[in-house]
Amino acid sequence: MILRGACTCDEAVFFFEKQDCFAEKYRLAKSVSLSLLPLSEIFISKEKESIIPRMSKFYTAKGDDGTTGLLGEGRLPKYHPRMEAIGSLDEATAALGLARSLVQNAALQPILLQTQRDLYGLMAEVAATPGNAAQFRSIDKARVAWLEKETDALEAKVEVPKEFILPGETKGSGALALARTVVRRAERRVAELFHTNEIENPELVPYLNRLSSLCFLLELAENQHARKETRIAKE
Repeated sequence: MILRGACTCDEAVFFFEKQDCFAEKYRLAKSVSLSLLPLSEIFISKEKESIIPRMSKFYTAKGDDGTTGLLGEGRLPKYHPRMEAIGSLDEATAALGLARSLVQNAALQPILLQTQRDLYGLMAEVAATPGNAAQFRSIDKARVAWLEKETDALEAKVEVPKEFILPGETKGSGALALARTVVRRAERRVAELFHTNEIENPELVPYLNRLSSLCFLLELAENQHARKETRIAKE
């Protein structure tokens, strides 16, 4: 049973709440190679057979009143800033996946895949109630440092324009440019939550900030790999 990326928050909560000791399984999943299995596959408990019938319907109808659930007690309006942040993070993950499917430079694909996995964990923390958030925490200084390392490595290999550029030299680089803008929006939404004390982890905003910078370097690297000159915005 795989939890699809296009699920609603209610469906995600329904899935997570059926897993025994989810936080412990999450920590275990982070300690092994994430390329082996989807995290949701690792989370399936011994009661898999009894869970699947309960989840036979992809919809729950719990959100028909305009609210959605959290990882923990309580519900929020679908237009709440927390839900906007989760939605933006979900879009960012999808945009990165689109870019990963389109880039011609195979060396960029594992980097993009890892960022998608990181955002999966980041979304879980943002979707958790304050009392449960620490149990879902996976983004820390080490993850931010990893982004900085990847960005520095790319910067040493590509020519970085000193002016604004126009995206779209290849399908892959165009998708990376789009992903960068979606990540920027997610950063703004998560920053709002942090500044209003809705979330506590101080590494979430820096992670998204570095991720957007990495997307820009990935775009340049994709253009370079395709032997396309990055176009300057000003004529």
